[in-house]
Amino acid sequence: MKTWLISGASSGLGRLMTERLLARGDRTVATVRRAGVLGDLQRQYGDRLAVASFDLTDTVGMRATVDDAFRRMGRIDVVVSNAGYGLFGAAEEFTDAQIEHQIATNLAGSIQLIRAALPHLRRQGGGRIVQVSSEGGQIAYPNFSVYHATKWGIEGFIESVAQEVAPFGIDFIIAEPGPTGTNFGTSLVRAKPMDVYDATPAGEVRRAIGSGRFAIKGDAQSTANAIIAAADEAHPALRLTLGSAAYNSISRALAQRLAAIGAQREVAFSADRDDNPLNRPRH
Repeated sequence: MKTWLISGASSGLGRLMTERLLARGDRTVATVRRAGVLGDLQRQYGDRLAVASFDLTDTVGMRATVDDAFRRMGRIDVVVSNAGYGLFGAAEEFTDAQIEHQIATNLAGSIQLIRAALPHLRRQGGGRIVQVSSEGGQIAYPNFSVYHATKWGIEGFIESVAQEVAPFGIDFIIAEPGPTGTNFGTSLVRAKPMDVYDATPAGEVRRAIGSGRFAIKGDAQSTANAIIAAADEAHPALRLTLGSAAYNSISRALAQRLAAIGAQREVAFSADRDDNPLNRPRH
């Protein structure tokens, strides 16, 4: 039996993971923004499910909740940073408040949740953190610029932190699902459209999502199961690509980047400092 802490457990992948883990006999601390949304699971599973409320933008409250969860459970094996949402629109269409809230929730909130868990994982001798990112942590669509900024940002943060805490037995999984059949699309926060973007790629993506032409190939339950299976592995890969759409789009983007950097080798090396003393200017 493992003990898990899952943020954003009221719906989507967080809810599905919570249900699966409880059904197989694990203990789970499920965090939500609104109390009462997991009442059915609490009645079914009793004290194997602890529900706590916090908002990712409330760092003090979140840290207190994490501290209490470790204290109550004694040990938490896996922390799943899943909570977040999407902000949709062309960059010029967003309000300042929309941008600030997206970054405070998806990026700063995820960073602070990881920071809150690290001292406990270190003291207990190790553990695992699963960050639910997106294919959008390595590629980008029009109309998701700030969302992508948060996903690229959290992946860079984890790349660094994973190296810092590996000596303490703490490791990470970055889950990168493609478009998946959850409530992500219906819960998008949408900017007020500007007519000037109607005939641009931003307008085309807006119409595709509005009409249902934007392909959703990922299965939510299969995605949740794959994340749990990876977290159960002894030595999982840092990144977990989920769905054919994510696999194809990320593979294509990485190949294009490798080709681009390969073509720049000569100019890249030309920017090095010349340490040959024979080539130093003489005074």
